[in-house]
Amino acid sequence: MTVGAEAGRLRTEADEPGWEVDPDDEWGVAVIATVGRQLKLRRETVGIRAAEFGTAVGYGEDMVYKIEGGKRIPRQEYLVKADEVLGAGGLIAATWEDVKKVRYPKKVRDLAQMEAKAVELQLYDPLNIHGLLQTPEYARGLLLMRRPAYTEEEVERFIAARVARKAVFERDPAPEISFVLEEWTLRRPLGGRAVLRRQLEHLLEAGQLRNVELQVMPMDREEHAGLAGGIDVLKFEDGSAVGRSPVVANGRPVSEPKQLRILELRYGIIRAQALTPRESTAFIERLLGET
Repeated sequence: MTVGAEAGRLRTEADEPGWEVDPDDEWGVAVIATVGRQLKLRRETVGIRAAEFGTAVGYGEDMVYKIEGGKRIPRQEYLVKADEVLGAGGLIAATWEDVKKVRYPKKVRDLAQMEAKAVELQLYDPLNIHGLLQTPEYARGLLLMRRPAYTEEEVERFIAARVARKAVFERDPAPEISFVLEEWTLRRPLGGRAVLRRQLEHLLEAGQLRNVELQVMPMDREEHAGLAGGIDVLKFEDGSAVGRSPVVANGRPVSEPKQLRILELRYGIIRAQALTPRESTAFIERLLGET
């Protein structure tokens, strides 16, 4: 079987950073290895050499071997093109349903899984608007500030991961979610004024949800219990909880009662020092009018 070469330069690893398989992610390794074996078996069955196949799908031979060997995560476009070239009738393209479940870093998946089970979330980020509240445009502006810079592929991957986490707002029954936002994060126009306006509008929309409370910590506060770092506390239906903060266990998730008590105490003081939800809504509306 011969395959017509696709015009243009063949893609290499340098074109797709961030799609490597994390060797410590056992589930991800297993899924990607299985998909890779299916691709290799199908290619060899129809008698196409790796180099010829790579030309047809627009990838270099080395990339083909790494994807088939479970070393690289295939993009959806790769699987769709491979399905066409190999005449798989949709079987290869369908593996994207498995791949997309592990395409995000393990720590992001773990966080999303915990958020999906929590009945109460207490969230404070002193540096940025919390990821669950970010619009895709704002998230892009924030990610583009990173140095050394992310590639466009990495930016898109991280944005997709953050958007996927927003499913927590669509659950039924909905969890109780509390956010404390720093005033300065609401003023800095990352991505431009138009992006900031849309972000502020989104915050007002989120704040109208019955299960969501937004509170703003003004910059003129003389006392602030959150200067040591962010706080995430997630509580579950069975009464258990997990928390995380840079100043507790080096940022690793903790579930010990003593450490959780420290995080909840700090979060409670931060909320008490911030504006009330109603005052915060008026504050955000005023900022929107000034933007």
